[in-house]
Amino acid sequence: MLVLALVASLLAATSGAQAAPARTPPLTTPWTDQALVGTPLPEYPRPQMTRPDWLNLNGEWQLRQSATDDAPQFGTDLPERVNVPFPVESALSGVQRAANDNRNYLFYRRTVTVPANWSGRRVLLHFGAVDWQATVWVNGTQAGRHSGGYDAFTFDVTPYLDGGSNEIVVKVWDPTDTRQNGSLPPIGKQTKQPGGIFYTPSSGIWQTVWLEPVPTASISSVDVYPNLSGNTLRVRVFTRGDVTGHSVLAEALTGATVVGSATGGFTEFSVPVPNARRWSPDDPFLYDLRVTLRNAGGAQVDRTTHYFGMREITTGVVNGVLRPKLNGQFVFQVGTLDQGFWPDGLYTAPTDAALAFDLRKHKDLGFNMVRKHIKVEPQRWFYHADRLGLLVWQDIPSMTAQDINATDAQQTQFETEAREIVDEHRSSPAVVAYTAYNEGWGERALADTRRVGQRLKDQDPTRLVNTHSGHNCCQSLGDPGNGDLDDWHVYLGPDSPSPSGGRVAVLGEFGGLGLHTPGHEYSPNGDFFAYEWQPNPTALTDRYVGLVQGTQNLMLGKGLSASVYTEITDLEGELNGFLTYDRRVVKMDEARVRAANTALISASRTVGSSAPVALPLDTRRSWQVTTPGYTDRYLRHRDSLAYTEVVDAGSPALLKNDATYTVRAGLADASCYSFESVNFPGQYLRHADSRVRNSPNDGTALMRADATWCARVGLTGSGVSLESYNYRGRYLRHFDSQVWLSNGTGGQAWNTPTLWAADSTWNVTAPWAP
Repeated sequence: MLVLALVASLLAATSGAQAAPARTPPLTTPWTDQALVGTPLPEYPRPQMTRPDWLNLNGEWQLRQSATDDAPQFGTDLPERVNVPFPVESALSGVQRAANDNRNYLFYRRTVTVPANWSGRRVLLHFGAVDWQATVWVNGTQAGRHSGGYDAFTFDVTPYLDGGSNEIVVKVWDPTDTRQNGSLPPIGKQTKQPGGIFYTPSSGIWQTVWLEPVPTASISSVDVYPNLSGNTLRVRVFTRGDVTGHSVLAEALTGATVVGSATGGFTEFSVPVPNARRWSPDDPFLYDLRVTLRNAGGAQVDRTTHYFGMREITTGVVNGVLRPKLNGQFVFQVGTLDQGFWPDGLYTAPTDAALAFDLRKHKDLGFNMVRKHIKVEPQRWFYHADRLGLLVWQDIPSMTAQDINATDAQQTQFETEAREIVDEHRSSPAVVAYTAYNEGWGERALADTRRVGQRLKDQDPTRLVNTHSGHNCCQSLGDPGNGDLDDWHVYLGPDSPSPSGGRVAVLGEFGGLGLHTPGHEYSPNGDFFAYEWQPNPTALTDRYVGLVQGTQNLMLGKGLSASVYTEITDLEGELNGFLTYDRRVVKMDEARVRAANTALISASRTVGSSAPVALPLDTRRSWQVTTPGYTDRYLRHRDSLAYTEVVDAGSPALLKNDATYTVRAGLADASCYSFESVNFPGQYLRHADSRVRNSPNDGTALMRADATWCARVGLTGSGVSLESYNYRGRYLRHFDSQVWLSNGTGGQAWNTPTLWAADSTWNVTAPWAP
């Protein structure tokens, strides 16, 4: 019996464990059942640089989890199975370990046979992303090490390969937010204690792993930059191996037709693209680019295929307001916060169709932009954004949002990962902006924030840089003052900074309307969160449409140029998405959402001037309502409060006097105006607690500021609008016969977005009391 027991124990130690099937996720998506059919995520993982030969290593790997930093094991089966590339906390990984599992060291193992026809070429081992620190061995020899959970890395494993079966072992250390061993890696929204706006971590390998054969001298990457003014594409090719005497042929194609070509070396050169078709959300046209590495005799050594879009993103003044310009034109960028979590795969979408789905829904809902929020997606996500036509704001994943005390080394690592992310995605036409910091998360000093933002701009001056999204919010250390965008977060909002200091005004987060959808929601701790709850889809849609109208009013009245609504899908415990977390229910009326968003975009194409208007000083004038159906009404005061009332030739003298003001130089700023009552000299039209009234000039700074108005071209494109001197973006507006200071963003009835532009536009007429 003892002998039998010993034999049984030896067999158990040496035999392989059973493969783990997918676990049951908290919610299934339409793609859950397809994720593990055949090879997971079988698509070529790098559409921006393709070669014909490659080998996908996704699928079943062996796994060992450890709480300690022990050594890898070679030539030995590991006790568990995991489905790569799904993170070990996900159901699709077949492991689905708890979020707070303390086994932060993961060991992956598999064997692979290199195809015989790869003989004579170098073999590269590619990882799309591994969170956070990975060390790789091939046949027991260390091939390389990489730190960074959001960027791709590659090792040349040729020297370590055998002719037959080859063993690959990957050791991953992912401390997430535990501070293990003094760690502080960039983690975005991951936490070991998920709840509220922070979610289950995604540890280990979470993007495709693959092998690729390349020539001894080969192309390693290609950067492309469109030049619209010259109808050319600037190209720079990077290589591996000895390329002495080599040259590069770059050819731009549409289909099989070469439209332009050029030969160059390994510094930047230009390829002509005659009559270039501009890439935009309305027309996301992509050219192909064929890059051939040639030896000194002109023979082909290596060839890769890429794509590009002819577009540029800049800033410039449009009718007096600094705006972002796409291909030289201002178009309002309206998007959502997209965090990229899945109930079945967490960080990893279950299939490529699923990966594209959220972007497709952005287009269906009328959005032209997406803010990828403190996560970086696989290369195929960017390809889908490029081909579908969505502008991308790419966040740099942050260090923890709590107790920031980064050392110099940790700050350096954060900046190193940021540089890698920019380098990896610089050829995507969809990417138009990078965000360095979010609401102070990971921020240790304002000087660091400014420096990081400037370095991103120096690294890629062809894109906009948002140094700090939501610098007005939360634990931010304040406005860094640099970058291309001045970004506020306002919940519910909307609201906006004013364009200033050479920066465009944007609303980086707002909204967050919530709706319960029983059977389609999940929370790791049982709690659910939204910034404002709505009772049903109709009310939810009504509220959203009102927010969009308010956003349009901010575009007209305050110079807002972009907005990011929270968010495209529900998440763990967070129910403020257009779609449920399982992507099975669209919670709003899709047609109405699309109509509201497209109306905002259309209005931006014809945005009017906000230029100052000169008024005749020291003369009497009356102010006529321009709202259709109410043009017989005029601004007047009664019992010190401002109203509108019908005035005509037969009106009493008192009414005519009340409806007449003398235009004076602004009490707080002579470049603006104040309006003195003709029948109560010394009293001026001013706002107080948003209500407009007549008040005596008591000489205080507050009174002078409240009674100063800056005349602008009317918000409807004609007439005059009167902007508050001390509350920029708020205008003199009539509502239900009363007169208010309003920005038309919603909330109080007198601040309704409906008819705001018309209600805030006046005709300056001859005085009723001359």
